[in-house]
Amino acid sequence: MMRVSKMTVYRLVHSGELPAVRVGRSFRVREDDANEYLKSSFYNAG
Repeated sequence: MMRVSKMTVYRLVHSGELPAVRVGRSFRVREDDANEYLKSSFYNAG
């Protein structure tokens, strides 16, 4: 969905920028949280 590597998502989760829940050995991110992160990270480049 975000088209980034697993490590990028892992870093975002551990830094607290992207909320997630740990299930076993993996992390689960709600779709709403991912969409909210994407909306907040856009900026005008030009």
